[in-house]
Parts: sequence; C-alpha cells; structure tokens
Amino acid sequence: MAGSGLELVGLALHAASFLCGVICASALTVTQGEFGGRCILYGSVVNNGSLVLSATSPASLCNFVSTVSILTAILSFVALLRGIYRSCFGNGHPLDGVWVKGSLSVSAVVLFFLMVSACILRVGMDAFCTSIHQAVAAISCQEAQHQPWVSPYHSERFYDNLYTAEAAAWVNFFFWCLMSVMVFMEWFSKAPSGPLRGSGLSRTEETDPIFGAGPLRP
Repeated sequence: MAGSGLELVGLALHAASFLCGVICASALTVTQGEFGGRCILYGSVVNNGSLVLSATSPASLCNFVSTVSILTAILSFVALLRGIYRSCFGNGHPLDGVWVKGSLSVSAVVLFFLMVSACILRVGMDAFCTSIHQAVAAISCQEAQHQPWVSPYHSERFYDNLYTAEAAAWVNFFFWCLMSVMVFMEWFSKAPSGPLRGSGLSRTEETDPIFGAGPLRP
C-alpha cells in the first residue's frame, strides 16, 4: 500500500509539472506576442505621453525560458506515461539501480535549468518594472498594464502573464525536487531486504566484506 501511495503521488507530481511547463511557456509566449515578438525581460521604457519600449532583450532569452519549460513538460509527460504503465503492468518490481541513477541525473539537469529560467523571469521582470517606475509611467508595474502604449503594443496583461510564468517556473522547480525525493523513497521501499535470491546470504552478510562487520551470527 505504501508503494502504491508513492506511485500515485509521483503520477500527480508529473501531471502537475506538465501543466506548469505548459503554463509557463504559454504565458511568456503570449507576452511576447503582445509586444510584437520582442522580449521585454530586462527591457526599459520611456514615457512620451504614451509608453514605448526603448530597449529590449534578444528574443532568444525568452525563447530559452520557453524551450526549457516545453522540454520539461515533455519529460514530465513521458514520465507520467511510464508511471502509468508501471502501475498497470509493472507487477511491483523494484526500480533498477542504473535507472535510478539516470533518473536522478536527468532531474539534476532539469532542476538547474528550471532554477536559471525562474531567476531570469524574476530578475528580468524586476528590471523592466524598475524602468517603468523611473519613467514615472505608473504607480506600479501592474498599473502600467492599463496605461496607453504606443501601437502596435498591446500590454493589457503583460504583468499578469510574466508573474504567472515566474510562479509556474518556481512551482515546477519545487515539484521536480519532490520527484527526485520520490525516486529515492520508491526505490528503498521496493528494494529487497530479505535474503538475496540464490545466494543463501542476507544483504548484511553479503556486504560485510565491503563495509566490515562484527562477528558472524548463526
């Protein structure tokens, strides 16, 4: 029952991570679309009666964050399908040690890029909002959504979208941390602890030559 519970939690985390990845990429893509495909992260604004972008970041910066989110969503979806298959046809076999090491390595890479993406969104949005404050364009960055912008910009929800993208990235990072812990928990919960098949020795007796042990017990 404990193993089944861990598997269900793992499936829920993979599904939630998939949604977070899609939400982050979608929100950031919509923001780019509102500004004609330009990336406003780390950008600056001037106030000439109407707000206008005076500088923007390369589109590749926003594309990087979107790509990380999409790839993470794909990995989560694949892991979700694999988890469903194991739950239905795995027969409770313990996880292979090689698979566990590979899974944790992938998780470490994903966590690194998710953290970088979330930091880019956080710092980039702060820089853009600071520029709006310095231009005396609005009381707050959120209020700037309702100010007139020079055509063809349509900025009705740029702050909400960027905030949603950042929140989704950080939540996704947290989910992947939990999933890494889940791999350990599931592995140890299903690892055999009794006598090893065909050896006639217990796990402790077989590892004695490696780690050292006290007197042998009958």
